[in-house]
Amino acid sequence: MSDARIDKFAQILVDYSARIQPGDRVLLESTTAAEPLIRALYNRILEVGGHPHVQMEFPEQQEIFYEQASEAQLDFPPTFQKLAYEQFESRIRIGSSTNPRALSGVDPKKLSRRQKALAPLLETQMRRGATGDLKWVTTLFPTEGQAIEAEMSLRAYEDFVYRACHAHEADPVAYWKQVEADQARFIEFMKGRNLVTLHGPNVDLSLSVKGRTFMNSCGTHNMPDGEIYTGPVEESANGWVKFTYPALYNGAAVEGAELTFSQGRVSIARADKNQKFLLEMLEVDSGARYLGEFAIGTNFEIDRFTRNILFDEKIGGSFHMALGAGYPETGSKNKSVIHWDMICDMRKDAEIAADGDVFYKNGKFVF
Repeated sequence: MSDARIDKFAQILVDYSARIQPGDRVLLESTTAAEPLIRALYNRILEVGGHPHVQMEFPEQQEIFYEQASEAQLDFPPTFQKLAYEQFESRIRIGSSTNPRALSGVDPKKLSRRQKALAPLLETQMRRGATGDLKWVTTLFPTEGQAIEAEMSLRAYEDFVYRACHAHEADPVAYWKQVEADQARFIEFMKGRNLVTLHGPNVDLSLSVKGRTFMNSCGTHNMPDGEIYTGPVEESANGWVKFTYPALYNGAAVEGAELTFSQGRVSIARADKNQKFLLEMLEVDSGARYLGEFAIGTNFEIDRFTRNILFDEKIGGSFHMALGAGYPETGSKNKSVIHWDMICDMRKDAEIAADGDVFYKNGKFVF
């Protein structure tokens, strides 16, 4: 791991993604495993005149919490995070789990109960993010645990992460600005469209994007990035999809998830593995069976599944959909305590059309 790449990474996050200005209060959320990046971010935020506030968890903190927490403690929203989400100008979260499967044995009822307690924070993040009052960014610092999940050595995984973020380049900001320009063309094509249809070996689905806005995901909220996304009309999805990659949520992996939609609602759900967890999550609230997001991944540096949604949903040649909460800036009205991304490969014998015009074929935009 090169110090130069970490410093460059911090510069991308502070100067480009979060656009930190003098006087901005910035919450840095992470674990102690990401200390090298936290240090670089802390330094860079001070250099540009911001006020960094560090909140770090120790490695086993979440495990201990779910083991020991009473119902009252599960229901209690974290005081400092709540204040920061409501008042601060920025939040940078660095995923840096040393054991990504730490919560896989936790009772789903406990997880969903905690999810409800944290829902107001997610709602505040999305609402203030939509207006630009909260410049939130989610990213990752490579750890041994994540490398194992991705079936890579730590060194190879570090290379993969920094390459996907373009932290190895002389001018990564210029790269991300070009991504923004390229994706703006795709979004322009979708303006004023209504019916989107997806056909392929693992999907036969239609949904409406009428009156909805496609967003250009080019490194401001996520790093790495590379997707265009919107919130489908809530009651419009009809058809079937089988997700080709495991659907990961709260440490659980649902494999071979198949969903059938009728008038926007998941009417049939099954999975090869962890079906019980899938069905439990669908019952969390009334919005959990509806789509909050439809998106197409465009980052071809991310060329493999790594069991980390921040990367996997951007896989070039894939689309993903999220059950649950939608992003208000897209026009989505769906509300839920969950936002669960599920990914489907579209690189073979597959196409996406808008109002009958094919614009995406075998993983590439073709208009």
